[in-house]
Amino acid sequence: MSMLDKLKNLMKGHPDQTRHGVEKAGDAFDARTGNKYQSQVDKAQEKLNDQTGTGRQQRPEDR
Repeated sequence: MSMLDKLKNLMKGHPDQTRHGVEKAGDAFDARTGNKYQSQVDKAQEKLNDQTGTGRQQRPEDR
């Protein structure tokens, strides 16, 4: 079992906490780098949320 599979199993059933953790980690990285890589961090956060199934749900007004 890969590390990502183990993490997915741990996060299953806790989507809000997972999304919050990804955001917090990205914000901490941005703070440490002075937002130098902010766009790359944002893309990484989106991909992580998509892979873990905690991606942002589109609301009707976002479509």
